Amino acid sequence: MRDLDDIDIEILGLLVEDGRRPYREIADEVGLSPPAVSDRVQRLRDQGVIRRFTVALDREQLREGTPVLVTLEVDPAKLDTVRASIREAEAVEHCFVTVDSRLVVQANAPADVRQWLLSIVEPEHVEEMAVDLLSSSEWTPAVGATEFALTCDECGNTVTAEGVTARIGGEVKQFCCGSCEARYREAYENLASDV
Repeated sequence: MRDLDDIDIEILGLLVEDGRRPYREIADEVGLSPPAVSDRVQRLRDQGVIRRFTVALDREQLREGTPVLVTLEVDPAKLDTVRASIREAEAVEHCFVTVDSRLVVQANAPADVRQWLLSIVEPEHVEEMAVDLLSSSEWTPAVGATEFALTCDECGNTVTAEGVTARIGGEVKQFCCGSCEARYREAYENLASDV
């Protein structure tokens, strides 16, 4: 695996702005040929840096509803269950989890937000709920070159040129060295055999 360079970061920034931007246009911006851009994008996908290309919808334009920001304090033992239920709800735009087990959800919800939420999640899993009406929202993802680094999925160290990319359990994982990959793979296989 190669380290990401300034051109990789620039390509990522251009794709974040518009995931459908033609490679020829990207190539003109970064000073490469379209095939070279295609190769870099494919490498970034293979490394798991780019997970998928998607569309950002403005749900307010697609259906009726009230734009809200909901904060739920959740029983930590039920966090994954509640998050999964919230993420499956059609009105949900974004779902964030804080370190203290709060879920912050941006949604375009029906007028009775409380009833809507209680139809999605088990009431006993929610300790507190706060709902704020939104006047507007904006999603502006960015790629910051100074803070960008891949981290090892086993030990948390920075992945350098000596790093390893592997597909384990259908997911792309990054490792700083072959030893970390072997430890992770062994632990994964042990857990999988116990199921």
